[in-house]
Amino acid sequence: MEMNKFDISGKKIWVAGHRGMVGSALIRRLASEDCEIIIAGRDTLDLLDQTQTHAWLAENKPDVVFLAAAKVGGIWANDTYPADFLYDNLMIETNVIHGSYLAGVEKLVFLGSSCIYPKMAEQPMKEEALLTGPLEETNQWYAIAKIAGIKMCQAYRRQYGCDFISAMPTNLFGAGDNYDEKGSHVVAALIQKAHRAKLAGDSSMELWGTGTPLREFLFVDDLADALVFLLKNYSDEPHINVGSGVEHSIRELAETIAKVIGFDGEFIFDTSKPDGTPRKLMDSTRLGNMGWKADTSLELGLKSAYQWYLENRAWKND
Repeated sequence: MEMNKFDISGKKIWVAGHRGMVGSALIRRLASEDCEIIIAGRDTLDLLDQTQTHAWLAENKPDVVFLAAAKVGGIWANDTYPADFLYDNLMIETNVIHGSYLAGVEKLVFLGSSCIYPKMAEQPMKEEALLTGPLEETNQWYAIAKIAGIKMCQAYRRQYGCDFISAMPTNLFGAGDNYDEKGSHVVAALIQKAHRAKLAGDSSMELWGTGTPLREFLFVDDLADALVFLLKNYSDEPHINVGSGVEHSIRELAETIAKVIGFDGEFIFDTSKPDGTPRKLMDSTRLGNMGWKADTSLELGLKSAYQWYLENRAWKND
């Protein structure tokens, strides 16, 4: 595994997808580095448009690209709009990766997702599990697009010698999370549910399933730190898992969220609803061996996430 020091002092860094949860965390993290951050809003640059994307890259000439732009959504959205998830994500990454090669970008960091791994992957999921079995049916379209992005970075490294790397984060939460009813993931959904239950003075709150499945959660600002670490220290073909390495049951997650929010009612588990896979954990040994580990506890991260929700979303969603 290549450990390769890449100096970002004075570099011009483009964060593609700067309005998203990961992109905005990267902007916060890079603020303390000696670099110039450049961004392009959707109003000025449509990443689905190849001509526009290539022209923008040629004109702005970033030294580094973080490819955090993607069409994302929950199970419902993935299941309802499979063509959009496949087409939009393939176009974004193809346009940005090829355009970066054409524009002479020195280094590119591509963001994947833990859903790239087979549905029945052995736990914890190692990087080598990629393409060893069928994907989860509901979000396979998104997963296929992300796998194509990883392979594209590897192909451009092999054929053109491009220093393009890929990172696969686990379940993320934090500022900028999606609180849309049909698109939110478990942390955002439970924050919203507990907040409403507290406001309504409810004595109980319903949770889907048994509360026993184990999940790994990573605070998005920790991910941003890991991505900057990889940018500076990693240069090789294999994608790298980025996780916290800590598992929490859904019940434990709900209890911590209730504590942070101040909801003191009880939980009622609707066991007629599905639990999903019993365990989903990334093996982040490779990243750990390079010298990086997540340092934000679940409770501390949830406090920050709830604060952001109160300031930005609560009044829109109640």
